[in-house]
Amino acid sequence: MMRTAGAVREFTAEPVADEVLAAVLEAARFAPSGGNQQPWVVIVLRDPELRRQVRDLVQLGWREYMAQLHAGVRPFAPGPDGQWHGAAIDLDEAARTPAPSAFIDDFDQVPVLLVLAVRLTALAVTDVELARQSVVGGASIYPFAQNVLLAARDVGLGGTLTTFLARREPEAARLLRIPADHGVAAVLALGHPVRTVRRLGREPVSAFARVDTFDGPAFGQS
Repeated sequence: MMRTAGAVREFTAEPVADEVLAAVLEAARFAPSGGNQQPWVVIVLRDPELRRQVRDLVQLGWREYMAQLHAGVRPFAPGPDGQWHGAAIDLDEAARTPAPSAFIDDFDQVPVLLVLAVRLTALAVTDVELARQSVVGGASIYPFAQNVLLAARDVGLGGTLTTFLARREPEAARLLRIPADHGVAAVLALGHPVRTVRRLGREPVSAFARVDTFDGPAFGQS
């Protein structure tokens, strides 16, 4: 199933039944997390006005992202030292500049929108003191998100994970009444795909697996 569970951003208008979504979440809840803390909270967005407001916030993050791509830089990426040194563009201007996208512009029309919040106090962030951007905390939330996507694929749905809402977390927290000890990890978009992907393009194992050291010989070389 993992070979055909790529990101899906085009959905039919067919709704997803509550019992189907419940089954997806039922399967996803068995994801691993540090200390079995299960720090996830899923907000199922149904109210049309809330959906529109979330879409508007997501659009701002999308515009910032695309403006950086157009400038030839990796959006929000740290420098070679692993630290964030600020954006190479004017993010305020970027947020005001439309960046058309059928998926983002109609985000509120996606059949299922799940805001994934994470209980920050449950995360054992073991890299918190390193002089680089922290990544370890995600180990306790993103396996759950992947489980949602895989469980959705198993019942004939498609979906994708977006993080653009995190760019406007304070506004989203007020809108959705997310408490201060929780963060916005993602928004998951699910629905019946317009087309089913049969083959995904990915790097071979030998392109990313090494033996013994970072610069060691490739593992899985055929």
